Amino acid sequence: MAHHERREADPAHPPRQAPKDPDREAEEVTIAVMAASRLLVAVSARALASVADSLTLPQLRALAVLDACGPVKLTALAANLAVNPSTALRMVERLEALDLIDRRANPRNRREVVLRLTPAGHDLVEEVMDRRRREIRALVARLPHHARTALVPALHALVAAGDEPGVARLDQVRRDGGLAGDPLDPADR
Repeated sequence: MAHHERREADPAHPPRQAPKDPDREAEEVTIAVMAASRLLVAVSARALASVADSLTLPQLRALAVLDACGPVKLTALAANLAVNPSTALRMVERLEALDLIDRRANPRNRREVVLRLTPAGHDLVEEVMDRRRREIRALVARLPHHARTALVPALHALVAAGDEPGVARLDQVRRDGGLAGDPLDPADR
């Protein structure tokens, strides 16, 4: 190929570019992540509205934390949601009125409240997450292979950098103020 001829772009192997200014690169990444965040919030809102249009995304997040963590104290739920305990209590009261959360005094310490999902709460979380997963999967399937491949490590790194308690592993949530077992289950007492 002569030097003056142009090569066709190969989308699987984008051309290498000169290093960018770190501040400009960080801003470009920030803008892209914010756009992706808006997209994912919209996906979550659609999934929730299709199952339970009277619930809010923060309420779904509380249900999802309980689904992932099992029974937890009210203070642990509040910490995971990054809200104060009185805000978490009001949310729990609304969700309890809808029969999505069970709230009881901790038999080990009557001053503590222990929360867990009811079967209806678990079913709601499962259905919303399934709808969300299907829509995200459809979006991902439309991406070219190289974009999907690059997205996985980038998203893992972003989640790790965020250190968000709401996406922490179950054992971490329990260490940070949840419960070591289910105090409402006589077998764990």
